[in-house]
Amino acid sequence: MGYTYKDAGVDVEAGYKAVRLMKEFVRKTYDKNVIGDIGSFGGLYSLDLGDITQPVLVAGTDGVGTKLQLAFIMDKHDTIGQDCVAMCVNDVVCHGARPLFFLDYIATGRLRAEKVAQIVKGVADGCIEAGCALIGGETAEMPGFYKEEEYDIAGFAVGIVDRPKIIDGSAVQEGDVLIGLASSGVHSNGYSLVRRLVLYDKYRLDEKYDVLGCTVGEELLKPTRIYVKGVLNVLKRYRVKGIAHITGGGFIENIPRVLPEGLVAEVQLGSWPVLPIFELIKRWGDIEDREMFNTFNMGIGMVLICSPEDVDGVVNQLKIDGYPSYVIGRVVKGSGGVVFIQ
Repeated sequence: MGYTYKDAGVDVEAGYKAVRLMKEFVRKTYDKNVIGDIGSFGGLYSLDLGDITQPVLVAGTDGVGTKLQLAFIMDKHDTIGQDCVAMCVNDVVCHGARPLFFLDYIATGRLRAEKVAQIVKGVADGCIEAGCALIGGETAEMPGFYKEEEYDIAGFAVGIVDRPKIIDGSAVQEGDVLIGLASSGVHSNGYSLVRRLVLYDKYRLDEKYDVLGCTVGEELLKPTRIYVKGVLNVLKRYRVKGIAHITGGGFIENIPRVLPEGLVAEVQLGSWPVLPIFELIKRWGDIEDREMFNTFNMGIGMVLICSPEDVDGVVNQLKIDGYPSYVIGRVVKGSGGVVFIQ
């Protein structure tokens, strides 16, 4: 018998098994526009334009980052896929686009079919929450490149918006109001700093705090909230001028991305409840406030900017759809991107 691919560390049979196990999760995301089935060379999706007269496709791509290290340590892999979907679809909806479909890419040192199926289950759950179809993906076994029990995951989403309805922040003006949508936790950013703090003490992940209602590890693995359905429902009824997804760079980097030159976001501290996990992180690392707001979402995962007369309607609609929100500030003249007031 000659040397085989399996001898080199790649088990194609495990790949076949992984596909069989994930099929049931993937098919749950399909809608009437999906053509074909899992296993094709490409994902096919038929465009149903409805009343869209000037269709524009909006694409977003991202991964999960070093949050994966906590999933490895805790051996929990069924939610990390939702993080990947959320990071992509939340970006796409910032332009007013409705996500259509998603594709993922998973690379691992050793392909364990059951683990990959759990990862894809999380991806499928995220797609269902976002209202988009998981139409394809790729799983790569790369022995010697990744450690045997480790993996990386990335993906991309494609959405659609009518050109006249694109949201890009250009309509934002002085006096407009910032509405913050509550986050589910740390989401998927700042984990290089988080890991430095929680893994310094190897027992910290297992610590349980009454304010969290769970262990530190369980809190940190909570999946990123997906805002798509709530935001799209708001857009059907009210004019939103700018949307910022609060990811890497926190408030300080992301809100200015949707502000015209000469305007800044004036953020009112204390106008929303900062989640307990952020208070713990701040204490563990003796981290300054500005560094916290430049790294984490601080309890606000997305910011909508609208005219004052629309605020009550937007907040009420978000409440109806199950998205807690808060008026956290306003747009004023100035420079510097974001200013914080007491």
